[in-house]
Amino acid sequence: MAPQFLIPPMPNGDPYYRRNSLPFPSLPKDHDFPFSVASASSPNLGRIPPSRALSSISRGDESAPTSEIETALDSVVKIFTVFSSPDYVLPWQNKPPRQAWGSGFAIPGKRIITSAHVVAEHTFIQVTKPGLATKYKARVLSAGHECDLAILEVDGEEFWAGMRFLELGGIPFLQDEITVVGYPQGGDNISMTKGIVSRVEPTQYVHGATQLLAIQLEAAIKPGYSGGPALIGGKVVGVAFQSQTGSENIGYIVPVPVIERFISGVDESGKYTGFCSLGLSCQPIENSHLRDYFGMRPEMTGVLVSSINLLSDAYRFLEKDDIILEFDGVPVANDGTVTFRHRERVNFDHLASMKKPNEVALIKVLRKEIECKVNITLRPLQPLVPVHQFDKHPSYFIFGGLIFTSLTQPYLHEYADRYSMLPRRLWQLALEELPRNAGQEIVIISMVLMDDITEGYGNLAALQVRKVNEIEIQNLRHLYELVEHCTAPSIRFDLDEERVIVLKYSEAKTATSTIRARYNIPSIASADLIVSAA
Repeated sequence: MAPQFLIPPMPNGDPYYRRNSLPFPSLPKDHDFPFSVASASSPNLGRIPPSRALSSISRGDESAPTSEIETALDSVVKIFTVFSSPDYVLPWQNKPPRQAWGSGFAIPGKRIITSAHVVAEHTFIQVTKPGLATKYKARVLSAGHECDLAILEVDGEEFWAGMRFLELGGIPFLQDEITVVGYPQGGDNISMTKGIVSRVEPTQYVHGATQLLAIQLEAAIKPGYSGGPALIGGKVVGVAFQSQTGSENIGYIVPVPVIERFISGVDESGKYTGFCSLGLSCQPIENSHLRDYFGMRPEMTGVLVSSINLLSDAYRFLEKDDIILEFDGVPVANDGTVTFRHRERVNFDHLASMKKPNEVALIKVLRKEIECKVNITLRPLQPLVPVHQFDKHPSYFIFGGLIFTSLTQPYLHEYADRYSMLPRRLWQLALEELPRNAGQEIVIISMVLMDDITEGYGNLAALQVRKVNEIEIQNLRHLYELVEHCTAPSIRFDLDEERVIVLKYSEAKTATSTIRARYNIPSIASADLIVSAA
């Protein structure tokens, strides 16, 4: 499993593989950065029999639709979202609210499926039924930003009266025709477009910065279609969620296996459970000299383990230079792929990603020319530097004019946008570093608020804080506790690049109150730090 990493903004345009989210016309820029992380797929390969189309519809009342299209039109809703994103450089405040819209559709259980980016950072959500002007208040039951899916709930029988529920189908085949229904830009009424399946393979999910199975369509999927159903024979085969930059007729839908994995996790645990990972970085082993060096017989295929996440269960059983031969009995090719369908292959990572948390995978490895099998428990793994922070306020702590926060990729993007430069050392940490222990964070000085006590320290923003009074810090909460419980007359912060900040403790405490009032800061620390300290 390749480690999560980000791609810095390109100075002269986007990388050729960048894909845009299709949320709604007012999508904020910080939703749209290219990332690359673990891939996933699914064994669900069934074609949808057209003759079963009408039997796939669950009805909310006794009246039957005259066609599959009418059923779809009675199932799709328009979603209006007011959202406000955090300011990661000044983490106690949010950016001004903005409005947007997207699409969604009803499923059995009186729930609505939509794209996570349609409701990300929401402060208020409303939905309307086709052909009606009344807006109904909705709430997010769960959102999975990695898979770009969300479930909404709407109270009141009035909304659900006459609503029809769509059911899930399977994975379409190449050249199958798909109908996408939603509310794209360019008008207010419901709209439909048709397209042909051109590819089924793991694809970069821009919103969640991950890589999962996706279906590529040759269809004009415009902004606003996001969250709308893609249909074959009356069944949902995907959820529209993004398009390819620079092309008017290439769009992508989230396939049924990913949808089912998301819904089942919410149904079983009451919340989004994430997608599992082996926690490995592997190298293809296509070179014959490399295979001979590791004692692989001619009939053997596999990939070379390069590094292992210390927090993964694989770290207990696997070693660097092991050769992964099989995953749950499925042979892994020398390029790291496994058979998906006839004439189609996908990276073996998808087998891990479709596992539920705490499920076991049987891994066959070659170690020092000896074959062995190990059982590895899979679970979602988080990178050292979080890739996104949707629906979560950033943590912060202010002391003597120094703003401390945890490093996240949204902070890096915002810093680059605001100051037209990249803090290269922090980018490197986000690209390369893996966590060494649970709860570890990279703590940085987000900004230095100018005051007499911070004179000469103004150029030390965007540097990592390594120690407080010679004690190596583990995370922001640890730093907060060390500062708050300091009994020494002075406090010393050791930073990256061998920089040092020293403040007289009592004077810094007094200055903190003054600075807080001057800059209209509501609290010296985020609520999560204050609650944990109490």
